[in-house]
Amino acid sequence: MPVVLWTDALIYLLLAAALLGIFLSRRHPHLSAPFKHIVHSRVGVASGIILLAYAAIGFLDTLHFHPALEQSNAQGEAMVSQRILSVLDILTDSLRQHSEKTYSQPFAMYAYVKESSEMPDGRIVREYPRLKWGGAHLNDAQEKTADIIHKSIIGVVIGLLFSMLCSLLITGLLAWRKHRTLKQQLTKVWRNQTELPWRLILLLLSLLIVMASLSGYLSQFYHIMGTDKVGEDVFYQALKSIRTGLVIGTITTLIMLPGAIILGLMAGYFRGWIDDLVQYLYTTLNSIPGVLLIAAAVLMLDVYMTNNAELFDSVVQRADLRLLFLCVILGVTSWTGLCRLLRAETLKLREMEYIQASQAFGVNHFMILLRHLLPNVMHIVFITIVLDFSGLVLAEAVLSYINIGVDPSTNSWGNMINSARLELARVPVVWWSLSAALVFMFVLVLSANLFSDVVRDAFDPRMRKPS
Repeated sequence: MPVVLWTDALIYLLLAAALLGIFLSRRHPHLSAPFKHIVHSRVGVASGIILLAYAAIGFLDTLHFHPALEQSNAQGEAMVSQRILSVLDILTDSLRQHSEKTYSQPFAMYAYVKESSEMPDGRIVREYPRLKWGGAHLNDAQEKTADIIHKSIIGVVIGLLFSMLCSLLITGLLAWRKHRTLKQQLTKVWRNQTELPWRLILLLLSLLIVMASLSGYLSQFYHIMGTDKVGEDVFYQALKSIRTGLVIGTITTLIMLPGAIILGLMAGYFRGWIDDLVQYLYTTLNSIPGVLLIAAAVLMLDVYMTNNAELFDSVVQRADLRLLFLCVILGVTSWTGLCRLLRAETLKLREMEYIQASQAFGVNHFMILLRHLLPNVMHIVFITIVLDFSGLVLAEAVLSYINIGVDPSTNSWGNMINSARLELARVPVVWWSLSAALVFMFVLVLSANLFSDVVRDAFDPRMRKPS
């Protein structure tokens, strides 16, 4: 039984808006030109593919449903569970269910903490117990190294075969579209003689497929990134945290855009008391410490949800509402920068000859804002969106670290870092939870920053390189 959470609905809306924007831009050369600049850039293509891989994992975690139960009711109808799972949960079912008692290192066979166990002769000894799932197929620890190498080779071979199949399929489609033979198209791709950097695209896609195959195969037998304090797989937590980071980065942007664009254009175009009112609004909002405002709003929401617990059918819906509310608060506090930029740009554009000519011909103000000013400030909007994305992902980690971020039951990199700070004081140090969160977050933020540089060069006329 499908379930649509609040954040799921907004993600679907954002995806529909992106598809509509792509469709409209393809029909207008002046709109599609910046996107062509992006897809012809090697850095833009490489970072874009990594971002799409993150987006694919996040989208799989957005398709929620109630799983069906084995038993049926008195009328013979299938019953569904009250639990809410996602497609990603089904694909990573072994990671989700294969939990241990407590900490274990990556690829470990034994627990990280000694436990007291009773020997057959009645003696109590302290030892490292065997894990329930990690390396359970092995008889002795001496077999582990050879087994990891053997299974790594199998995972890499499976990934290579699948990547070769995907590469041949994509190349075949390109050959059919260009009316060439498969051999001719393969030669052009390998020699990098294509219009788009298809050699880089296929190599990077193959690398991602091999990495996914390797990690997916090894995770069936080991905890490749270890387990946390309650024995949950850290690799599973890192994968589940991708959706939270993407939701924070995209939905917050979706929430802040309308107010920033409308108020910025109105302030710059109409000036006078409207400009004074908008400036007073964002100046006042900027004078309030953002962390205190977010903390107060989150605490108010917690009190409301505690007093109205009957409104939420599950913990997932409760956590999703808090995530949505956090996006709203971040959107309310982060629109001021874009609004100020748009106001300044509109003040300059309103003095241009085509704007004055439109006013002289009696064109109403709404049409001038929509047809003349908005298209000429969209490069600022696109650049700001991409630049703010990485900042919002990092903001979630910081807010969760100080316990005013997402719900503790929600998987996020911030919650992983927050729980790992006490683990760093242990002897020996439990380092893998923090490392996993940092690696996943570092790759996403780095890719977003590199992609933002390409977007800036593509959409900003002053930065665009002459062809």
